[in-house]
Amino acid sequence: MSLTSAMLVGFTGINSNSTTVDTVGDNLANLNTTAFKGQRTLFETLLYRTISEGEAPGDTGGGTLPHQVGLGSTVGSIQRNFQQGGLESTGFQSDLAVDGDGFFILQAGTGEHVYTRDGSFRLDATQTLVSANGAPVQVFAADQSGNIVEGILSNLVVPLGTASEAVPTTEVLMDGRLDSGTRVASAGAVVTSQALATSAGATATALTPLTDLVDANGLPLFADGDVLSVSGTKGGIAAEESTFTINTTGSTLSDFTSFLEAVLGINTDPTTGGNPGVEVSDGSEFTAGMLVVRSNFGEVNAVELDAGSITNTTGVVTSPFSFVTAEPAAGGGVTTSFNVFDSLGNPVDVRLRMALESKSQTGTTWRFYAESVDDSDLSPVLGTGTVTFDVNGQFVGAGGTDLAIDREGVGSASPATFTLDFSQLTGLASPDGTSELVMASQDGAPAGILTGYTIEADGIVTGTFSNQLTRVFGQIALATFPNNEGLVALSENTFTFGPNSGDVTVVAPQTEGAGAVRSAALEQSNVEIAREFINLITASTGISSASRVIRVADDLLQELLLIAR
Repeated sequence: MSLTSAMLVGFTGINSNSTTVDTVGDNLANLNTTAFKGQRTLFETLLYRTISEGEAPGDTGGGTLPHQVGLGSTVGSIQRNFQQGGLESTGFQSDLAVDGDGFFILQAGTGEHVYTRDGSFRLDATQTLVSANGAPVQVFAADQSGNIVEGILSNLVVPLGTASEAVPTTEVLMDGRLDSGTRVASAGAVVTSQALATSAGATATALTPLTDLVDANGLPLFADGDVLSVSGTKGGIAAEESTFTINTTGSTLSDFTSFLEAVLGINTDPTTGGNPGVEVSDGSEFTAGMLVVRSNFGEVNAVELDAGSITNTTGVVTSPFSFVTAEPAAGGGVTTSFNVFDSLGNPVDVRLRMALESKSQTGTTWRFYAESVDDSDLSPVLGTGTVTFDVNGQFVGAGGTDLAIDREGVGSASPATFTLDFSQLTGLASPDGTSELVMASQDGAPAGILTGYTIEADGIVTGTFSNQLTRVFGQIALATFPNNEGLVALSENTFTFGPNSGDVTVVAPQTEGAGAVRSAALEQSNVEIAREFINLITASTGISSASRVIRVADDLLQELLLIAR
């Protein structure tokens, strides 16, 4: 090999090792670049000048080895390291990291897709999830029902601050334990007033005008236009106050008893048993002319009235009736109240009263009474039904669970209908002898504001509204390639497919080998600073050594020139 060739060989060494310096410099410059993947430079021999290929062993000798002189080195490849970088928690909900294989998909300004491991995303002014450089993140879209439509990529919009529609209640799930040791509700409370008489001294009947009633001193109890305020308690709970105007709301005792029966929420359904309601006694059981108020069975339905329960707010006689409890209620039970929502999102109060209806060798049966003071009808009664348990206290079935609340004059859809689900209830005995009844959940909600969102490991993006409702907006899509090292790096931490990367496959996270998505975290650079400094030292040494070869060759050429002189 000539001295000139030696100089050229040294030059190739300088050139090759300079590439290593470039690679190391880029790695160190991107030490803190999110999700950066470091590279390494691999060398290979350039050419060989073959003087002899050698000889095979013979009978008298062992043969000779090849006689070759290398002509330098060159860069064989620059390999990118796609090993997972460490995950760093950031606290920003929009920051994402891929834990495993896969790349986020971005829509570049040209409309083409590029791929990145850098998940430093944010919401822009249109509430679209974009990269740090404004490229929209691609997701699988969700339909109006929140179902993911795979195969269709679109931008992700999370409209924080926007309002959701109200969701009317369609189902209410009840939970609790109805104590089997409760006394059977076998009788309802009976409340009676004083015997009422007319101005002519006759016993009052249902058809007697209210203005014809007098007290024991002959003083008229009512005058035209008097306003009666009606209250009282039922099952120990105060009834909502209502008013009755003489000759406007009604004019006879029959009109008043119907009004009283309605506002007290007495359920007259024949299946409830007994003879519940309000009537004017005909003398067959109680003194003729008395107002007789019969409650539904059980203490939870017991109506209680006294002299202050019905007052004449405009008349002379302020307390026209005096009531006494003639017969007490029999049988225990439990009461609970909860809210459902109409089509406008208005809360609507519902009260359930449960009384034990029967016990038998097959189990127990409870009867529920549903009421709502927000019902636009005069009566709060919504309906009644039964809940049955077997001998092991397990739920068997329920009837009358479909309820409707009139909402006339509110502006919402009327009636508001929903179903009671008692399947979570048990009829087991309670250690303390008490029953428990609560609403476990209901599927309605008022209008709310989208206040936040979460991104799960499977990439599902779920928005949370102020009314506690949630909505799925999409699913982060990931791209995978047969050979990640074949990807071509672009600027802004992105890649595009290359001739040796293979075809892209777009999948959901945690499927088909794709990794999981970690929210509020970023992947760190996988550059190891110690290794890079070692590579820098070896590259520098290689350059120095190659330079020394050039210098020695130059010195020898100078010596040859001196001989020639």
